Amino acid sequence: MKSLVCILSSMTSIAIPCLALLGTTVWGQDDSAANRGPQSAALSEAPGKEFVYKQSGGKERVMEIYFPKEHDPTAKRVPAILMFHGGGWSGGSLQQFRAACQYFASRGIVAATANYRMLDKREVAKQDRSTSKKRVCVTDAKSAIRWMKQNAEKLGIDPEKLVLGGGSAGGHLCVLATTNPSLDDPNDPIEISTRVTGYVLFNPAFADEDSVDPEIDGRVHIGAVRAPAVVFYGTDDPWKKGWDEVEAKWRKVEGSPLHVFLAPKQPHGFFNRGAWQIATLREADAFLVSLGILRGEPTLAPAESVKLERIPNQSE
Repeated sequence: MKSLVCILSSMTSIAIPCLALLGTTVWGQDDSAANRGPQSAALSEAPGKEFVYKQSGGKERVMEIYFPKEHDPTAKRVPAILMFHGGGWSGGSLQQFRAACQYFASRGIVAATANYRMLDKREVAKQDRSTSKKRVCVTDAKSAIRWMKQNAEKLGIDPEKLVLGGGSAGGHLCVLATTNPSLDDPNDPIEISTRVTGYVLFNPAFADEDSVDPEIDGRVHIGAVRAPAVVFYGTDDPWKKGWDEVEAKWRKVEGSPLHVFLAPKQPHGFFNRGAWQIATLREADAFLVSLGILRGEPTLAPAESVKLERIPNQSE
């Protein structure tokens, strides 16, 4: 039986070359006592194995993938999670979710984080005002989902058990890539659905300005959502107003329950920091267990210095 290294090295049939690994980076450290946690250093891991999942805008778009220990794609298919970083649809990096991916891989699933095309100021200036710069981001997010499903056998994943995760702009992409039937890349295998099993969303960003372009407006497309989600938001986050509007519509969609947790007095991006990072990952873990994606208890010790507040569902 081939080793995982041999299997991944021989993935030429995917037509996607492996790239050199990047250096180790730290995900969202914070020096305040309330944000320090004993697991913070342990969550800071090296990048996963890199693959190019497409080319867009003249550049390679890459995905870092983390595999469970001793994962053998030829022997067993496991669930997977694909995560998109935030950055205002114009910045950000794969660093944001490396720690989360490393953790989820340690729990027995394949975890990936992908970057995506973002228009620069000159490109944005050339666009019609009714066309959002966010369109190209959504297109690449859809491509990344399809790439993972198309290569499920090679990666050893179950394409019917794929979860999406994202922070801020990345959370917006998770929703739009799975609910808007448009904005496809014509070079993609369009017959592959972008539907997923669930969502793990960290302060997903929805703006009033999105109404200018219905193609990227979450309020327009949320009625097509077909999966449950866990969502984390800081009560002092200025983006929460946009989320509240999307949430109200989401809760009216049957069969797609929401599990919302609030972090008292926390700003945008709070989930990137120490103890809050631990707290949100533990709740995300529990949510994935409820979906049958993970099994057992979280392996991260509780973050005693912080506490998330769960918002009850209407049926409770």
